[in-house]
Amino acid sequence: MNTTSDSLNNSFNSGVTRKVAVAVIGAGTAGQNAFRQALKTTKDIVIINDGYWTTTCVTVGCMPSKLLIAAAERAHAAKYSEEFGIHSKVTIKGNQVMARVQAERSHFESYIEKQVESWPADKKISGRAHINEEGLIEVNDELIKADRIIVATGSTPFIPDGWSEKLGDTLLTSDSVFELSDLPDSMAVVGAGAVGLELAHAFARLGVAVTLFNRKERVGGLIDEDVNAKAISCLSEGMNFYLGSEINEVSTKVDDSGRRVATIEYTDKDNKDGSWQGDYVLVATGRRNTIDRLGVENLSVELDDKNRPKNVDKKTGQVGDLEVYIVGDANVHLPFLHVASDEGFSAGSMVCGNDNDAYIRPPATPLSILFTDPQIMTVGKSKTEIEENPELEYVIGEVSFDNQGRSRIMGVNCGLLHVYGCKKTDRVLGASMVGPDAEYIAHILATAITNDITVKQLLDAPFYHPTILEGLRTALREVQHKMAIPYQSFDTQESNS
Repeated sequence: MNTTSDSLNNSFNSGVTRKVAVAVIGAGTAGQNAFRQALKTTKDIVIINDGYWTTTCVTVGCMPSKLLIAAAERAHAAKYSEEFGIHSKVTIKGNQVMARVQAERSHFESYIEKQVESWPADKKISGRAHINEEGLIEVNDELIKADRIIVATGSTPFIPDGWSEKLGDTLLTSDSVFELSDLPDSMAVVGAGAVGLELAHAFARLGVAVTLFNRKERVGGLIDEDVNAKAISCLSEGMNFYLGSEINEVSTKVDDSGRRVATIEYTDKDNKDGSWQGDYVLVATGRRNTIDRLGVENLSVELDDKNRPKNVDKKTGQVGDLEVYIVGDANVHLPFLHVASDEGFSAGSMVCGNDNDAYIRPPATPLSILFTDPQIMTVGKSKTEIEENPELEYVIGEVSFDNQGRSRIMGVNCGLLHVYGCKKTDRVLGASMVGPDAEYIAHILATAITNDITVKQLLDAPFYHPTILEGLRTALREVQHKMAIPYQSFDTQESNS
C-alpha cells in the first residue's frame, strides 16, 4: 500500500508468513472474476474466502429466486387459462416445488465449485480475513503481506435491530428462504424492492397468502410515478399491499391452535393501525456490506456514515491512488451481478500490470430488471435525474400494453412504457417500464444508450409484426414526434398529449 509500505517492510521479517503481489478477499462474483483475471499474468496471488465458495447469485440470489419464479409462472398459467378455453384443476405440492429449487440450485453451484477446485490449492485460503494496524492480512494462523488488495467481501441481508430476537425462527431473509422444505400457508414480506417484490409475487402465485409491506408507496424501485402506479395495478392481484405503511412492532405468539406465529403491528398510509399474523416474516429491506469489520481503515480507506468507501473509481474499484480495490456489493455502487462481474474483471486487470491482457471495462449503462409478471425494468437515467438537469430538454414517449396487439393475443396485456428522449441530441436518455418482455426492451435500449445510437437509427431498424417489441416502436415514434415540437415543459406536454 502506498501509505503503509514502510510499516509493511519493517514488519515483513517479524511474523509475516507469506508475501504476495495480489490478495483477493472474498470469492463471490466480483472476487472470482478478479482472481481469474489477475491469475492470467501473475501466479503470486491468493484468494481468501469466509463461507461458501460459490456466489450470492447462485446460492441465495438470482438463480434460486428465478427457479421459484419459474414454478410460479407454471402454476399461474395452469390456473388461469380459462379465457383460452382451457380448464384444469391445479394442485401445487410445496415440498416438490422447494425440492426442485434446491436441486437445480445445487446443479448451478456445481459448475462454480468445479472451477474453484481447479485453482491451485496453495492460492486458496478458507477463513475470515482481518487487516491489522500494520496493513497485514490476518487469516487463520497466517500473516500475509500483499502489495495490492482487492476487497470483494459482498453483502449480507439487513435486518432491523431486534427483529432476529423478537421473531426467532419465523424470520426469513433471502439467505434463508430457499432452505424451506415446503411452502408456508402465509407470509409477510417487508420491502418492495427487487428482492421483496419478486419473492412476494412468486410465493403468492404458488398459493401462499402474501402481505407486502413497504414504507414508500413504490414498488420495484420505480421513480416514474405513472409507471409505478401501473406496476402496482398490474401486480396487486393475489397479494395484499400495504404500501406507505410503518411497522411499529414485531413479535411471535401462540395462536388458538397452539402454533407459534409471527405478528406485525403496523400503521397504514391512512394512519390507521392494524395487525398481521402468519407463518413467516420475510425481511427484504436491502443488503449491507460488511467492510467495516475487515479493518480497511488500516489501509487508509475512508468510509462514510453508510459504510460506503469514499473516492472509489466506479470503473475499476480503485480507492484513490491506493493499491486497494473495492468491488462488487462491497463498494455499495450498484448491487447487480453484471456490475459485480465487470468491476471484478476490471480490478483484476488493473493489478495484473500487463497492458496486452488487461482490459478495463467502462462503467455499465444503469440497467435493472425485475422478473415479476409483468416484468419491471429501468435503464439509463431516471426521470428524476433528467428533471434535475436543466440542460436536458427532454420528451417522453409513452405506450400502454393494455391493448397492444401481441400482448393482448398472449393475454399478458397490462403495462406501460416511458422512453425519455433528448431533443438536443436525438438520443435515448433512459426508460421505465412495467409490462411483458420488459427484459428484451431494456436490453435494446441499454445497447442504444451504450453505443450512442440515435432515436432515428433505432426506428430505422425493422420491428417484426406481430411482436410485443412493436410497443417500443410506438414509444420511440412518439419521442420522435415530440422532438419536432418546440420545447415545452414536461407538465405542459403531458396535459396536451
